[in-house]
Amino acid sequence: NVKGPGSHPCRRFGSHRSVDYPVLRAPNPTWEMTMALYEHTVMSRQDISAQQAEALNETIKGLIEQGGGAVAKIEYWGLRNLTYRVKKNRKAHYSLMAIDAPPAAMAEVERQLSINEDVLRWLTVRVEELDLELSPLLARRERERERTPRDDSSNASE
Repeated sequence: NVKGPGSHPCRRFGSHRSVDYPVLRAPNPTWEMTMALYEHTVMSRQDISAQQAEALNETIKGLIEQGGGAVAKIEYWGLRNLTYRVKKNRKAHYSLMAIDAPPAAMAEVERQLSINEDVLRWLTVRVEELDLELSPLLARRERERERTPRDDSSNASE
């Protein structure tokens, strides 16, 4: 039995359990205090109502605030068609959030979303700066609303 760098059984037989993998360390204490900017999109099941989708947004907002973060913007995009089925759903309620929060708060949000049965998918993207303007989807809806006159009296006089 020779002790040396190649004597470990995992190294001799090429097992996937190599000792050379880095050891996971406890997170840096300052890591939790640093804030990061995120855009977070959530797709929820078509079976829930718009009010329940809004309540889900408020739940996410509460989790972020508990973790020491802030939600700068919440946009509810409504019920939209999916390109392909996701968990047997053809439609989903979409929401977009602009978030300023520590990474630990976002990790807790994602953990809660993975447990929630109403959530189909979510995507969290770290960004350099938050875009607080209307998203292109909602901006287009606003432009269409401004273009189409809603005054029924002009149609009645014709």
